[in-house]
Amino acid sequence: MNLSKEEVQHIALLARLGLSEADIEKFRIQLSQILQNFEVLNEVDTANLEATAQSIPLNNVFRADDPKHSYPPHEILANAPQQEAGYFKVKAVLE
Repeated sequence: MNLSKEEVQHIALLARLGLSEADIEKFRIQLSQILQNFEVLNEVDTANLEATAQSIPLNNVFRADDPKHSYPPHEILANAPQQEAGYFKVKAVLE
């Protein structure tokens, strides 16, 4: 499957990427090659295979929730460039 220049521009728009004309052509070729690689999967005969939702039979694989020793807050905050009321003080991320 070969992507058109317009399809690459649309994908870039959806991803909020600003691409130059050279980038558009480069990514058009690369994405077309990737899609051609996936076309091989359409040739696989799956008529006699059972549908699966999970191929590996793992259920509830969690680590044990064991309490562990923690450092005292004053030791942790000793490395903080700024602190306030027992917490790390950082610049605001959201307005």
